[in-house]
Amino acid sequence: MAEPGVEQSPEPASRRRLLTVGGAALAALALMVGLDRVADYAARRWAVAQVAASAETAAALRVAVLRSEIDKQRSLPVVLAQDPEVRGALEAPDPARLDALDQRLDALAEQARTGVIYLIDAEGHTVAASNFRTPESFLGSDYGFRPYFRIALADGRAEHFAFGTVSRKPGLYLAQRVEAQGRVLGVLVLKAEFDGLEAEWRRFAEPTFVTDERHIVLIASEPAFRFRTTVPLDPVERDAIRESLQFGDSPLTRLDLGPSPEEGGVLRLRLPGRSTAQDFVAVDMPVPSTSWTLTVLAPTAATTRLATTAARASAALAGVVGLGSAGVWWTRRRRRVRALAREAEARRALEARVVERTAELSAANAQLVTEMEERRRARLAFDALQDELVQASKLAVLGQIAAGVAHEVNQPVAAIRTFAENSRAFLDRGEPAAAAANLDTIAALTERIGAITGELRAFARKSAARIEPVALAPVIDGALLLMRYRLLQTDIALALDIDRPDVAVTGDRMRLEQVLVNLIQNAAEAIGTRRDGEIRIRVETRPDTVVVTVADNGPGLPEEMLGALFLPFTTTKPQGLGLGLVISKDIIAECGGTLKVENDGGAVFTVTLPRAQGLDNGAGRA
Repeated sequence: MAEPGVEQSPEPASRRRLLTVGGAALAALALMVGLDRVADYAARRWAVAQVAASAETAAALRVAVLRSEIDKQRSLPVVLAQDPEVRGALEAPDPARLDALDQRLDALAEQARTGVIYLIDAEGHTVAASNFRTPESFLGSDYGFRPYFRIALADGRAEHFAFGTVSRKPGLYLAQRVEAQGRVLGVLVLKAEFDGLEAEWRRFAEPTFVTDERHIVLIASEPAFRFRTTVPLDPVERDAIRESLQFGDSPLTRLDLGPSPEEGGVLRLRLPGRSTAQDFVAVDMPVPSTSWTLTVLAPTAATTRLATTAARASAALAGVVGLGSAGVWWTRRRRRVRALAREAEARRALEARVVERTAELSAANAQLVTEMEERRRARLAFDALQDELVQASKLAVLGQIAAGVAHEVNQPVAAIRTFAENSRAFLDRGEPAAAAANLDTIAALTERIGAITGELRAFARKSAARIEPVALAPVIDGALLLMRYRLLQTDIALALDIDRPDVAVTGDRMRLEQVLVNLIQNAAEAIGTRRDGEIRIRVETRPDTVVVTVADNGPGLPEEMLGALFLPFTTTKPQGLGLGLVISKDIIAECGGTLKVENDGGAVFTVTLPRAQGLDNGAGRA
């Protein structure tokens, strides 16, 4: 204790205050650094997850496009192998007939947008080819050593991806055996090239490539990826592949693709022409009807940089606000203690100090108001930053909705192809009127495709539907027109029962047709290859509503799926996205109706729509 009358030195108190302030500063610095590290880690994990989700959507869409391209090319060799002109060229290969067949194959290759179509006799020599005019003509070439030729002769058909020995271009060779009265005449081969598809992939930021079951890259947006491997090949297997000339003289080296220091399964790859390696999230997806796998490499740098910047800024803002609040509390508490001490020591001079104390409190209040205003501005900046993050997330979700394009457009494209083939048959038989009718139908289906894609854009914008009286029978006829080829192909019977052909409902014609196509498509997929498959469509007219039921005799829906079937991304299909029924239910709701599902032998979907009162006859005539 200090002796009476001796003033205590201010140095110890100043030292304590310095230590207190220093400790508080170190604690604040440690808190800010910790918040920054946590925000950076969480943002990186979130960014990788968002990139992976977007890449899965992109991969699903590109798989659908690739499968559509392959399926389109597969049917042409099957049809041509049955053509009398093709068989005649092999049975009696006179020059005039072969020249005419060359001309025809050239026209078919141009119309089908395929690489080359050529005909090989039973000895392996090419007798007709669509590229007969080019320097790389296949005419006279011996392809008896090619695996697709030998397999097609033995099994009837073959598919083989290889590097062209004459054209020096890679492609998928689709071979079909040509027979006449049980006698093997030769093999018809179509070479599908994917230059256009690779060029389309190069427009996107995500490198994309397709590998076979041996992990060899066949198709790639980056030409330098082609015929390289994603895993090391056994030296013996690599030498055998090179000796077979399947991929020419390619070295079959491995892509420089390895793990990145980033967490969350991120890979690092050096792209051709780049001085530094980049980080990617790899999404693999099998290509149906093939043994291929499609891989999308989604770059993470931009998304990670944006997410970490926003998260670290938010964490810094939260830390500043928290430390500011603690500082205000600590300052007020310290001032209050000092004020009480001064009042105890100067009680006799209370009146004289009231004015001084009031001034101090006024200054403190003004300072507090200033600090609160600063906190309010900081909060507004924080909210604005959060809104930007929400908008970025919304854009990612809109990318997922675009994946439904392939599903909705597939049936009109198939129908167009069928009518086109029928038109050629009518023209060959000299029936131009029937061919013209088919061409009118093709034009209508083309408009339908445009309406479907426009409908998806409208769905993304959440634009209002055009609700008006609509004749129901033409809507059903349009849906069955799109699905008739699929039902005939799978031998599924159709039972249609409409109690009033002229009944009209309130809704949008294109959207209602889209719903019926989706329900019929789901029913056909549920039936699968069942021989006695049947789809029943019934229309029942009631005083205020019209009830449409679409039922099948498939296995029905699992009980655990009935309650969640109309939730986004819920599906029973291995390759489904779970968006079709969600969109269908929204369309029916916009028309003022309901969509329900139950099991009754098979799946039964019930659509209830408002009836257009007093307009049935007029709508039916329209």
